Amino acid sequence: MPNANTDPVFQLVKSLTRSEKRHFRLFTNRQGSSEGLKFLQLFDAIESQDKFDEEKILKQVPAIKKVQLANLKANLYKQLLSSLRIYHASQNQDIQLHEQLDYARVLYNKGFYQQSLKMLEKVKIASRQAEMLHITLRALDFEKLIESQYITRSLKGRAESLSDEAMDTARHVSQMHALSNASLRLYGLYIKVGHARNKEEHDQITAFFRSTLPETDLQGAGFFEKLYYYQSHVWYYYIIQDFRACYRYAQKWVDLFEANPGMQDRQSTQYIKGLHNLLAALYNLLYYSKFKEVLQMLETFAADENRRRSSNTELLLFQYIYADRINTHFMEGTFSEGVKLVPEILENLKLYQSQLDPYRRLIFYYKIASLYFGSGDNHTCIQYLNKIINFRDVGLREDLQCFARILNLIAHYEAGEDEVLEYQIRSVYRFLGKMNDQQQMQIEIFRFLRNLGNVAPHELKDAFIALREKLLIIAADPYERRPFLYLDIISWLDSKIEGIPVQEIMKRKHKEMK
Repeated sequence: MPNANTDPVFQLVKSLTRSEKRHFRLFTNRQGSSEGLKFLQLFDAIESQDKFDEEKILKQVPAIKKVQLANLKANLYKQLLSSLRIYHASQNQDIQLHEQLDYARVLYNKGFYQQSLKMLEKVKIASRQAEMLHITLRALDFEKLIESQYITRSLKGRAESLSDEAMDTARHVSQMHALSNASLRLYGLYIKVGHARNKEEHDQITAFFRSTLPETDLQGAGFFEKLYYYQSHVWYYYIIQDFRACYRYAQKWVDLFEANPGMQDRQSTQYIKGLHNLLAALYNLLYYSKFKEVLQMLETFAADENRRRSSNTELLLFQYIYADRINTHFMEGTFSEGVKLVPEILENLKLYQSQLDPYRRLIFYYKIASLYFGSGDNHTCIQYLNKIINFRDVGLREDLQCFARILNLIAHYEAGEDEVLEYQIRSVYRFLGKMNDQQQMQIEIFRFLRNLGNVAPHELKDAFIALREKLLIIAADPYERRPFLYLDIISWLDSKIEGIPVQEIMKRKHKEMK
């Protein structure tokens, strides 16, 4: 039996808003009475369930036989999608343009060539204005088909101009796809490996970037060509930890939307992602004042209800706003205040559990764990780190898995759980051995924690000072800087040396930074 987490019909029904459900019921009535429609009875039965249960549905709706259920679910799914397509058409220009292409086909099939051509001309104008050149190209292909059968002498040179128009559009579409492929492949590389760990990886990633990114004339490029070009550079510079260059291209990404304000609504997800990546670069640069300014831009955009038109937009706004709010608390050192966000985050993680990918969920768990660690609640920190450590697919964001284990070691030490510390160290060594991901910062922390039991209490402060000096030297190496992005171990050592909470150290650094 399919379960509630995987059954697509159940997921779609439970995702509907009140107005979408009302529209669906009206949609089913469009041809008269809906009484006796079995797929509507199935809809009502599924809507009433908290967990998908086929046996319960069969008992609840005797008119539905078990052998009919699969076909009825398929029909219900189709009807729901048809209803949602109509409901959201006014908010999605691509749906409207595809619909007009369908109308042009109907007119063509009826033999009304001139009417069909007029419809296609409208599609071309609107799709070019919206920078949806793939739709423009479809309209041009159809137009060429019609013109090949119905050429009027009044359209002198029409064949040549139409051919040139199609070639130029195809060139832009091809360039756009090449750039979007480069952006996607670089983003996929970041999801897999995180940041470059050494010069060899840096050189490999640079070679990959140069071979993947096509030559681009930005002067003649369209909106999406520029967008994917800037995105590719953002991912590349983020992977190699050149955050200044990453900031420049993320700013170009956002500026592109500022120069084309209509695109902020038509391509809202890309605009939101641009703001978030700009915030990520600013966070890594510790550029606090600019970070707060851009975060306010994101929150202002989110506050406009007219721009929150889809579940996808709502999901992205949740992910990015809460992640960046947490980063604000990291920079300010206000961990205890940041912990207050956790109930809201957990509520939204539950709300979006069927749409949220595992990578995003792990990121939130790590950030939540870091908040609790900074606030001094080490036991709760360990609980959230275990959600990452026990995740089945350890290949997803290997670096996150590594640093979750390192923070777990430190949290166990801070919690006074010395009896399991040796086991934890051996476990992490085995894990990193498999991942081939031991860097100098990790090795020094392991060595320090392993020998901590042999350090006399009066020598403890000197041991922390010695470790801090070693780590500062390591942090100066650009290829060893990556671990410090995930764990501010220096601030923790400062707190142990000075005997004050780590968030007090962070608050002091924040004041010095402002």
